[in-house]
Amino acid sequence: MKSHSNVMNLRNVAIIAHVDHGKTTLVDVLLRQSGTFRENQQVAERAMDSNDLERERGITILAKCTSVVWKDTRINIVDTPGHADFGGEVERIMDMVDGVVVLVDAAEGPMPQTKFVVGKALKSGLKPIVIVNKVDRPDARPHQVHDEVFDLFAALDATDEQLDFPTLFASSRQGWASESPDGPRESMAPLFDLILKYVPPPLVVRDAPFSMLVSLLEGDQFLGRVLTGRIHAGAVRANTTIKALNRAGQQVELTRITKLLAFRGLERVAVEEAEAGDIVAVAGFPTATVADTLCDPAVEQPIQAAPVDPPTLAMSFSVNDSPLAGTEGDKVTSRVIRARLLREAEGNVAIRVTESADKDSFEVAGRGELQLGVLIETMRREGYELSVGRPRVLMKTDPQTGQRLEPLEDVLVDVDEAFTGIVVEKLSQRKAEMKDMRPSGGGKVRLSFSVPSRGLIGYHGEFLTDTRGTGVMNRNFAGYGPWRGPIAGRNKGVLISTGNGESVTYALWYLEERGALFIDPGVKVYQGMIIGENSRDNDLEVNPLREKQLTNIRTTSKDEAMRLTPPRKMSLEQAIAYVGDDELVEVTPKSIRLRKAILDPHLRKRAQKAAEA
Repeated sequence: MKSHSNVMNLRNVAIIAHVDHGKTTLVDVLLRQSGTFRENQQVAERAMDSNDLERERGITILAKCTSVVWKDTRINIVDTPGHADFGGEVERIMDMVDGVVVLVDAAEGPMPQTKFVVGKALKSGLKPIVIVNKVDRPDARPHQVHDEVFDLFAALDATDEQLDFPTLFASSRQGWASESPDGPRESMAPLFDLILKYVPPPLVVRDAPFSMLVSLLEGDQFLGRVLTGRIHAGAVRANTTIKALNRAGQQVELTRITKLLAFRGLERVAVEEAEAGDIVAVAGFPTATVADTLCDPAVEQPIQAAPVDPPTLAMSFSVNDSPLAGTEGDKVTSRVIRARLLREAEGNVAIRVTESADKDSFEVAGRGELQLGVLIETMRREGYELSVGRPRVLMKTDPQTGQRLEPLEDVLVDVDEAFTGIVVEKLSQRKAEMKDMRPSGGGKVRLSFSVPSRGLIGYHGEFLTDTRGTGVMNRNFAGYGPWRGPIAGRNKGVLISTGNGESVTYALWYLEERGALFIDPGVKVYQGMIIGENSRDNDLEVNPLREKQLTNIRTTSKDEAMRLTPPRKMSLEQAIAYVGDDELVEVTPKSIRLRKAILDPHLRKRAQKAAEA
């Protein structure tokens, strides 16, 4: 008879927070006050700390798990990704923990990105602890924010037990937490004590053979592939041979554990043995992946796991071959791009890389344009230059009927009543089918749709503009369904530069009447680069380099300073969604440029004729 028992001196908890609500500072303070590291030790949470990306890198945040010791109890703290494109990872993280800490800014209140993760946590039956942080802000409104969190939980269908959540008010920066905003401001002890009291210890099977579910995967330059998860049953020792089973119970591989690592502070430390309930990382498995079960050779049944969402979108990544190639980045060749993409695929379950026949370009498939956008943005910051094509969805054919099938997503939208009309209209143009519409309280409406993945390419930015930044959109892969017919694309042509050089104010001033410009004066341009949008539906070749002819007749009106309309600057996501099939986005550490795939106008016309024939 297997006995389930609790590991009394261990707690596993996840932290959910919106970007910039103080998670890094909080973890920092918890590590300091628990004595995990010295006062003067430099600590950085290695997450992407950029607001404009407005989403932390889903599964690939390196500080995934931190651990502190308080009153002889080890507390494992797991970081959660903040965005729906990483939905699968969030569900897996919820499997590793027994409680969640929801961190909310005392001025901003609960933010859109946190809703998705909080919803997953509540659905998994976890009981939340709420921390209203930054109470020391002059514009803090702690009590209203506490009520907003309650309303949010209620809107997410929390149970009565979950709605009866404990709350602490805190300032991570000043290093204190308390039961009321003006309570004693001494230390984080109230939070530590609350975690010990409120989060249950992990329930595990002690006297059974070892088994653990892989929840996270990453590539490490010294250890190779590292698999992280919580030990479900039994104990494991370093250097022993164990096997990996996939979700169907088939053996993937049998191999020796080269390194067994546990989390101590921000470090991963090699340990000789680990027991049920603890979160550990294992190296030595070349093929096993997320949702597989690592176990003793005697175990036959895998642990139940949510499947990994399949890739639904693909983009081509190729070498940057524009005239400006290599002037802004130092990693330009296909060899370094290939090595970087393969490294990404090794540590990121949701990404798949295939090399083209000519070895010059790669097809990168992933879960959504956001996720691929994050990868491109990361590579760009690391000094890479590359050209990327328009994303396209991965179609399937029904083996029985021969019918074309496309990936569909369930989209859940929360908006103010005033914006429901525009959201419904825009999504129906993108072949969405509405499934449900109901008020969700506080003047908000919750809409649910079934939308083809290709209809969502480039929609997120437009959605935020349409709802003035207040709307929340969550999407989940729903499966494949019959193709829903053509979706209208861009209905305007582009303005293409005819020469190489720097753009001139005078020339741009004359081009404004042709359409909207994407560039400022004094910007490097080249033949075949897209510098604006034509007001008509055809492409137009224009000269942005034309200088003013000098004459000796002076007129005051002629020499007045030329005022240009500010150009339309595109973010990486907008550029990727904007380009057509014969166009590319050139991405470098300093610039994002749009261009035609074939730069030479004669070759381009020839290719166009051949395509039409």
